[in-house]
Amino acid sequence: MSKFGVIIMGPAGAGKTTFCSALISHLRTLKRSAIYVNLDPAATDFVYEPDVDIKDLISLEDVMEEEGLGPNGGLIFCFEHLLENMDFITDKLEDVTEEYLIIIDMPGQIELYTHVPIVPTLVKHLSRGSLNINMCAAYLLESTFIIDRAKFFAGTLSAMSAMLMLEMPHVNILSKMDLVKGSVAKKDMKRFIDPDAALLEDDPADEASFDTPGDDTGDPSATGNLVGGSSFKRLNKAVANLIEEYSMVSFLQLDVQDEDSVNSILSYIDDCIQYHEAQEPREPNDEIEME
Repeated sequence: MSKFGVIIMGPAGAGKTTFCSALISHLRTLKRSAIYVNLDPAATDFVYEPDVDIKDLISLEDVMEEEGLGPNGGLIFCFEHLLENMDFITDKLEDVTEEYLIIIDMPGQIELYTHVPIVPTLVKHLSRGSLNINMCAAYLLESTFIIDRAKFFAGTLSAMSAMLMLEMPHVNILSKMDLVKGSVAKKDMKRFIDPDAALLEDDPADEASFDTPGDDTGDPSATGNLVGGSSFKRLNKAVANLIEEYSMVSFLQLDVQDEDSVNSILSYIDDCIQYHEAQEPREPNDEIEME
């Protein structure tokens, strides 16, 4: 029996849980069902109550108190504990049918899937284990990052890192597009959708930079502007050229208030997980009226 799922990732504040809620609402409009899985052991507020909640197994607050760990260390502890108790998830998803989309809401600490192999290991359990879920990843990057072009390319690099670590179909999304509506020209927006390294060359922020002319130390105290230092500019340019050269990252635009926008993202997710290919073909209408 086929199972289908999407894992929602991205840095803190990118709008992951909000997107999950919008996706569930849209699926209900389409008469489709969803299983909502919360894997953020610190999350508390939900529009839709999770069907599977990691806090029923372990919570970040308890780990920090009992183990004396900080937020990041505690989060890794929670996921290590989850990997040791995968039946907590597998038992609850075992009987899920192909009619459901399994939506997995992740924490905002991106090191879980860019630096350490915890989430890649989890994904392998879900996609290649007994559940055999056809999965894709949706990586959200807040659209306001485009205001600071160096920051945008740093976010794009983290998306590319997640793609390489997870080794699975991937959809990259610029979220909260309503926050930048009208502030970026349409022709410029296309350069962010398919990241263009030349964006750094005509960065408006450079005009406000107060670099020391000829300084090449890369020392923030010397330039007064971390990104503006010439060494950092060359590094930013090298990263941007790497992203552009390999053409690995492009973005979809998301405004959760716009039903068409959510539907467009869902269609890309369905294509990635081959959802429609698993559906039973409909019989032609036998009740065609004869003239």
